[in-house]
Amino acid sequence: MRESLIFVAAMVLVFAATVLISKKLIPVLKSRKMGQKILDIGPRWHKSKEGTPTMGGIAFIIPAVLVGIAGCVIIAVTDGIRASLPLVFTLFYGLCGGLIGMIDDSAKLRKKQNEGLTAPQKFLLQVLAAGLYLFGMAMVRRASGLSPMHEIYFPFIDINVNFGIFYYVIALLLLVGVMNSVNLTDGIDGLCSSVTLIAGVFFAASAYFTDGAAPELSPLILGAILIGSCAGFLVYNFYPARVFMGDTGSLFLGGLVVGGVFMMENPLLVIVFGFWYILETASVMLQVGYFKLTHGKRLFKMAPIHHHFEQLGWSEVKIVAVASALTAVLSLVSLVWGLR
Repeated sequence: MRESLIFVAAMVLVFAATVLISKKLIPVLKSRKMGQKILDIGPRWHKSKEGTPTMGGIAFIIPAVLVGIAGCVIIAVTDGIRASLPLVFTLFYGLCGGLIGMIDDSAKLRKKQNEGLTAPQKFLLQVLAAGLYLFGMAMVRRASGLSPMHEIYFPFIDINVNFGIFYYVIALLLLVGVMNSVNLTDGIDGLCSSVTLIAGVFFAASAYFTDGAAPELSPLILGAILIGSCAGFLVYNFYPARVFMGDTGSLFLGGLVVGGVFMMENPLLVIVFGFWYILETASVMLQVGYFKLTHGKRLFKMAPIHHHFEQLGWSEVKIVAVASALTAVLSLVSLVWGLR
């Protein structure tokens, strides 16, 4: 009962604060001409979105971090400081993503184009953030007297595989890859917010699928933060969007999602419940690879995949609905058969 009250309180606080901050932030972003630039290579009808305020992710980052810190304090008081550290580092990784996104968005606005940091610059910053996250989590395990992180759990087949020192290479690629996948999902109105809201429901529900007498607080609080942030932002981001979260918001959410699965010590599960994120990245990689192999032919009408569906005539609302429904089904599958 206490855990459920904490969950509801955290979710409502983040939701209400996000709505209120968004309402105040949008006019400020407009007055400072912080509008989104639309690439000429994108769908031509997206040109009408140009000038829509971006960097709106600030509206949910502030309450999410403050409520997250409060949650860490609650866990530290009830279960000890060490028990709160995985959630602390998850918030840290999300904040690193948000900071990288803010630098990128600021550069885009300064250059008045849709290209901010170069790909190598962004990748280097993300690798650095992921490295710091893994180092912190390794120190938590060491301080707790646990063995080093060398094993990866494979859900559904219920086995652990020891990768030795290569664990950190795999973990680094997964951390950076998922963060960027969530970033790619933010391509049409409400898509990233809706899919990530469902991911938040997964984290919250997973807290009740534990063997303990009470639900685990860390995934419960993380779920509350994701649900409150995304639901509050959707008030202004659902089609037709009045504000975009920008890389500031999407990289923050990506950091929380992938940090959350590492916190649960079940990192590969994100490939299942977060399949839409992975599909976005896979579509880009397949498009580029096919284009080079065939000397100019395209596998999809446009990548990432949500633009392909747009070119097929799907409305943005339909794409969001399908992506959210798929994420909901795969989240249920993950809850029933994928948890440790």
